[in-house]
Amino acid sequence: MILIFGGTTEGRIAATVLDDAGTPFFYSTKSAIQAIDMQHGTRLSGAMERDDIVAFCRNNAIKCLVDAAHPFATLLHATIAEAADQLGVPVVRMSRGQHERIEGATYCEDYDHAITAMRSQGVSRLLALSGANTIAKLKAFWEHTPTFFRILPREESRTLAHRSGLTDEWLIYYNESATLPTLADEVKMMQAVGADAIITKDSGESGGLPTKVEAALSLGMKVFIVEAPRLPESFITVTGRHTFRRTIETLVPQFFPLRTGITTGACATAATKGALLMLLMGEAQEEVGFSLPDGEVLTVPIAETQSGTDWAECVVVKDAGDDPDVTNGCRLHARVARGTDGIRFFGGEGIGTVTLPGLGLEVGEPAINTTPRLMMTNEIRALTPDSFDITLSIEGGEALAQRTFNEKVGVIGGLSIIGTSGIVSPLSNEAFERSLRREIEVAKAVGCDELVLVSGKKAEDWLRERFMGDTLHRRYVHYGNAIGVSLEAAAQLGIERVRLGIMIGKAVKLAEGHLDTHSHKVTMNREFLKQVAGSDAPLIDRISMARELWDIMPQSFFDTIEALCLRHCREVYPQGTLQVIIINDKS
Repeated sequence: MILIFGGTTEGRIAATVLDDAGTPFFYSTKSAIQAIDMQHGTRLSGAMERDDIVAFCRNNAIKCLVDAAHPFATLLHATIAEAADQLGVPVVRMSRGQHERIEGATYCEDYDHAITAMRSQGVSRLLALSGANTIAKLKAFWEHTPTFFRILPREESRTLAHRSGLTDEWLIYYNESATLPTLADEVKMMQAVGADAIITKDSGESGGLPTKVEAALSLGMKVFIVEAPRLPESFITVTGRHTFRRTIETLVPQFFPLRTGITTGACATAATKGALLMLLMGEAQEEVGFSLPDGEVLTVPIAETQSGTDWAECVVVKDAGDDPDVTNGCRLHARVARGTDGIRFFGGEGIGTVTLPGLGLEVGEPAINTTPRLMMTNEIRALTPDSFDITLSIEGGEALAQRTFNEKVGVIGGLSIIGTSGIVSPLSNEAFERSLRREIEVAKAVGCDELVLVSGKKAEDWLRERFMGDTLHRRYVHYGNAIGVSLEAAAQLGIERVRLGIMIGKAVKLAEGHLDTHSHKVTMNREFLKQVAGSDAPLIDRISMARELWDIMPQSFFDTIEALCLRHCREVYPQGTLQVIIINDKS
């Protein structure tokens, strides 16, 4: 079991990630104000002291604590750390992430420091955006200088203000249920107050910090930012949903039924950054941290480092988690050499070459996709403006590529460096669906007259024989069970002519309206088939498998199934020429 201390945006993210596991957990907040939807989490409300946390964790077999509380909840952070130390369990800190200091703002280590800084800079009218809990901490300032506090319209917030001696005329409220104020909202409010300075906490993007500061600076106001307090050194800090899940997978191995992995693009980025650091600093890295496309920082171990006078090379071993990925365990090399013409990418051993348009890369280029290229470029440019040549290779990649869809999309001679998020979701349909879309994009790019969607090789062979001698330029794409996804992609890409070849077992599911025909999601519905059969309904009781329908049902039955399939396909492919063909593999 896991116990989250939340009440924040980060707490909601942590709960969402844990909820996906389908495993029970607890979510604790001081009050019950935050609305949160959980299927597998149990909500707790009320302040918990150290002894309360210890007793609760022992009674509920808690194996890990998650601190997703506000960064300025100093007392709670310390209490969680003390309880965890007594229990001997780890604490994962769900952080708001690191960001660069904002130019033009004055950073202060605490509120006493802020008061000194504001006095020294001659602030004459202050707008405090630091929350009701800071009213008492800033009393030494607002007793002598006009100061407005923006607070939530809660009774507890008003009570804190009144208890400190602040009257209602100095309070500004905003709607607690609304989203964060926009830049225009902040500017309008600041102009109405007429202050010459703001003070706020370093609460990150989820706390609206960039918007507050941008609004104030645009009005020529002074900006004072109180830095977040240091967290206990024992906390394991993560910066987003992906790194949070991977950390929980390590600390509580049985919580998630399957482990996530990392993409070849993430491996290439880690290896490239490791090699660059070796080249620039002369130090081999045991692990490298880099940014995923969503801004999270992921850390990956470096397996091997080599270097020469003007080059360095690192190896990262691909971990696909529990996803059945052919590249799992592969050794991916990145060699970084000093160049003369910006950042250039080359494919070495085991990296395929693009031979068809439609993949977002020029024909003849190494199959290193756009997102991984951008990730590697960003890491290089964060360290140096110099020119470099990056050569990627995968040991045994050419042989492994024979077990992928690469040749079908025109990638020849090796594997692709791919990944749009950096993370591999175990046994998800996402990778397969992306492959389907890529194949359809290629079909569009090479100017096919007709896209033929089939469940697999058997259906493809049947249709190829049927179309023998037909001069149409066709592209065959295997949809597996993802009929809806394939048709949606065809519609979005403007494919004007589609044929769908389907075996009877999948056809009876599609006819009922199931655009994903996987047996884990839907099975043959006898009652539905009896409705379709009409007066022939008693015949349905004689079958155990859908393919037996060919032996007992009249052609009119199959015509009706085919028409129903076409109707449901039109829901996701509304325009263009569409034909559904039920394949009789017994004929």
